[in-house]
Amino acid sequence: MSSTTPLLDVSGLTKHFPIKGGFPIRRTVGAVQAVDGLDFQVHEGESLGLVGESGCGKSTTGRLITRLLEPTAGKIVYRGRDITHADRKQLAPVRSEIQMIFQDPYASLNPRQTVGKIISGPMEINGIDPSGGREKRVRELLEIVGLNPEHYNRFPHEFSGGQRQRIGVARALALEPKLIVADEPVSALDVSIQAQVVNLLQKVQREMGIAFVFIAHDLAVVRHFSQRVAVMYLGKIVEIADRDDLYGSPRHPYTRALLSAVPEASVDTAPRDRIRLTGDVPSPISPPSGCRFRTRCWKATEKCASEAPPLARVEGDAAGHLTACHYPETEQTVPAPRLAKDPEAAA
Repeated sequence: MSSTTPLLDVSGLTKHFPIKGGFPIRRTVGAVQAVDGLDFQVHEGESLGLVGESGCGKSTTGRLITRLLEPTAGKIVYRGRDITHADRKQLAPVRSEIQMIFQDPYASLNPRQTVGKIISGPMEINGIDPSGGREKRVRELLEIVGLNPEHYNRFPHEFSGGQRQRIGVARALALEPKLIVADEPVSALDVSIQAQVVNLLQKVQREMGIAFVFIAHDLAVVRHFSQRVAVMYLGKIVEIADRDDLYGSPRHPYTRALLSAVPEASVDTAPRDRIRLTGDVPSPISPPSGCRFRTRCWKATEKCASEAPPLARVEGDAAGHLTACHYPETEQTVPAPRLAKDPEAAA
């Protein structure tokens, strides 16, 4: 396979959840447009960050990629194979290569199973027998994620939140995947533990060459981890670019507003103007016509209401910097948000 061929190619990805109403015959009376026409690619060994407000469709996108949800429309191509509507039998060879790390480390682990059983479960289901046996491999994985191999026979309730998330990482690595979807893997953890888990994921990506789709709402964490970043708003990608391009020269008004809200960690830099968005996020049941951000945008015109802006390159930007806006922002450097590193984790 050519190195230019993406590992994952998503086009027009859509997920609408039907709303049922009426009695006694329940019929579809509407739909929640959670994800509505996403286009992006992920290459081997690359990390793509997915950011946006709560309810913008980030987690739904992650579940569509891993085929935990059935897409309403669009196409998901993994290593040249269309898996959009693949059935269970057709997905079997792919399941081991696409894994997921869930948001809540307390809910994603079975409290009735030992750590050894939790991590070896995927190997057992897929009929994988590593050299030396599954127990040896599980102990190796525990060591890789920074846990004691002697924890093999312990139960999840005996671990802290950060340790449980490490167990989740070990489970995701058990099948040696080529792509991991990390759905807000640090949002449920204390700030002091977040950097340790992020640094662990970076180490795993660097040493094993695994591609990541890293879903988060913390812009500092995403900048620290991801090579490319896609910004979502109300089910659509409004801007996607390399990390430095997006954080240094955001083009979409929504991206600029998000970056202006990131607190500064240094007292030496001059405070930047905070962009305060008016109004609430519209309902995904009945999104605005045209540009979905127009109801909160200070640059909106009649054109924004009548015509949806395409995700396209703005003149002067790098080839991979795409923005969906009729009136993109002019170039202006935005101070980068910072993520404090844990010295022990970074070592």
